[in-house]
Amino acid sequence: MADPTGRREAVAAVWRIESARIVGALARYTGDFALAEDLAQEAVAEALVTWPRDGVPRNPAGWLLTVGRRRAIDAFRRRSALDDRYAALARDLGEGGAVSGSPPADPSGAADDVLWDPDQIDDDVLALMFTACHPVLSRESRVALTLRVVGGLTSDEIAQAFLTPTATVQARITRAKKTLGAARVPFRVPAAGERAERLGSVLNVIYLIFTEGASASSGDTPIRLDLAGEAQRLARVLSRLVPDEPEVHGLLALLELTAARFPARTAPDGAPVLLEDQDRSRWDHAAIRRGRAALARAERAGRGLGAYGLQAAIAECHAVAPSVGETDWRRIVLIYEALGRLAPSPVIDLNRAVAVSMAEGPRAALPLVDALVAAEALPHSHLLPAVRAELLIRLGRTEEARAELTRALKLCPTGHERHILTRKLTALT
Repeated sequence: MADPTGRREAVAAVWRIESARIVGALARYTGDFALAEDLAQEAVAEALVTWPRDGVPRNPAGWLLTVGRRRAIDAFRRRSALDDRYAALARDLGEGGAVSGSPPADPSGAADDVLWDPDQIDDDVLALMFTACHPVLSRESRVALTLRVVGGLTSDEIAQAFLTPTATVQARITRAKKTLGAARVPFRVPAAGERAERLGSVLNVIYLIFTEGASASSGDTPIRLDLAGEAQRLARVLSRLVPDEPEVHGLLALLELTAARFPARTAPDGAPVLLEDQDRSRWDHAAIRRGRAALARAERAGRGLGAYGLQAAIAECHAVAPSVGETDWRRIVLIYEALGRLAPSPVIDLNRAVAVSMAEGPRAALPLVDALVAAEALPHSHLLPAVRAELLIRLGRTEEARAELTRALKLCPTGHERHILTRKLTALT
């Protein structure tokens, strides 16, 4: 007899790979997003009992879908006996109205399931993404729901990734599903007229997930590879589902080019390594090639790069440069200027000031930073005093730099960034 533990692991593996397709197909089947996610979870629970006992079916994803459909029949039966909708669903199953809550005698027979239409699977996953990222939900709820129903992560995994209590994650997911139901959000790919706005929400959620993975907002680990990797996977899926949207490829390019630097961003002891000190031979050059290819595809659309595409273009400048000193900083300044006009933000202005300091020197950049200080931009962030301190160090104004570093340390929330600031302050002393 095969190892039951291995079969339980098979359930987890199939769910991680196929969860979006299963939930999407069930949502199309029932017309109820929240019910579909519950039905899929019930199917997984059934598999955890059945597969270790009877073995993994030949078509595991189809098995889960069929069980989910049968649970849907039971749910509709409970809601309304002899309802016309239930009768139609029962006829589709070929049950002739018989009651059954069990998996089929031949679980692998689900391979020819009418719902498992290869021509509709992509639309199901795309509709799932648009539903999970609907603007009616809060940002935190969109992230949690996307990771749950599209990424296939458990509540425990999401909680661990964001260092949030599991109960909080579960509450967000439950609240999100109730909100979607109360708002009567349909499970479908939005019409062309509203797709642009909704696509922006989907891209933003993927970007937020990656950002948290690339620069952890809390804890002592600077990079969470699993979270960043999940965002990359979602971006790749989305690029296949909507291949004609240049900003989707722009986001994918940004994620690939940024993740390419991950191997060199930490020292063997886990300490963070700044860009100028990184061993570029350790960068993931396959990821760089993928990112540049995605960026080229975005550019070929001929509609101009969006905010993600412009950030990807900046990341490409770093990726192709042999060193910090040989980076095309003037081009980066120009791209930041374009990005600032397209998506104004104090963070973009601060990054442009850093690029100006590299292209023209700290004396040219300091007025730009001082203007942000005068405007009281980023009042709770350590980034502004940290950048100002770096410029003051390069100008030889040590005492002022020490004061700025001290201010940055008070505002800095994470241990790995505090390590960098402390090291700079110690060097000044």
